[in-house]
Amino acid sequence: MPEFMDVHRNMKGITSEQLLEAHNADLAIQDEERVNFKQAWGDPESGMVFCLSEGPSADAVKRIHERTGHPADEIYEVPVQA
Repeated sequence: MPEFMDVHRNMKGITSEQLLEAHNADLAIQDEERVNFKQAWGDPESGMVFCLSEGPSADAVKRIHERTGHPADEIYEVPVQA
């Protein structure tokens, strides 16, 4: 199944607790779109948050994030890893 890295640009000041809460919201409904959210990273100063997931499509990832209230600004498929 393809992996995706998505970017959220408007989460300035996010705390580790808020990031975990957002990640857990995704986990709670991820099965409905056959997505597996693996990890999330955030930078409170810039407001950037990155999420790594696996799923059938970028649209499936997008729908989960939209439903949980933190839509992604960009979603990239990452077909090559080192």
